[in-house]
Amino acid sequence: MSAPPFSPAEARAARLRLGMTPAQAAAAMAQLGLHRPPEAVHAWEEGTHTPSEPELLALADALWCPVAVLMAVRPATLREHRLARGFTAERLALRIGMDPYAYARAEAEHHWAGTDRQNLLLADALGLSSEDLLDLLDRDGELVGLLRQAVEGRWKAHVPHLAFLAQADERRVARALRVLHREYTRFDERYMGHLVARNDDARLREIAADRAAWLRTLPDRFRTLTAADGTH
Repeated sequence: MSAPPFSPAEARAARLRLGMTPAQAAAAMAQLGLHRPPEAVHAWEEGTHTPSEPELLALADALWCPVAVLMAVRPATLREHRLARGFTAERLALRIGMDPYAYARAEAEHHWAGTDRQNLLLADALGLSSEDLLDLLDRDGELVGLLRQAVEGRWKAHVPHLAFLAQADERRVARALRVLHREYTRFDERYMGHLVARNDDARLREIAADRAAWLRTLPDRFRTLTAADGTH
């Protein structure tokens, strides 16, 4: 799973508002059960590393700061809305009465198949109206479909629509699609190279699995690339 949205500047500002040092922030996270060295806090604030989901949630708690503030983005996906409300995937799944594995898969694959009751509970947990939730899920699914078409074919034709769905600048979207198309092409080149060389099926299956894993992270990768200055 890719790193969540994160603003180094907001994290530093939140810590300074409390008059804490990186060591004190790390100690506060340790009290919450997540042990990280002060150097990790410093690296997050410098932007050289990005915290994982558990680290982001613990840091927000340690700094008495809403997770949404540290994310510094307008939530646009189910995952981002979940994080902005301070939920782990497992805790949100249990709250709406869904198997945690099924919820994690739905979020990762951007394909929602919850019941009407789960939809209502999910909307309530995320602070959304039922209409807004359904619109979010529909747009997320449409975004994924278009991204797949773009990286697998002529990406330039998809720039305007993807910019609209992602609410991003067209120039950033174009740069992101160029990078993603290049990355995807490398999988095809590797696959065809091994196919022509008549390598064993195990190697071809490994490449296919790598490509499938890359495609699952495609929406998060796209949003990372289209963020301001290409960073969080």
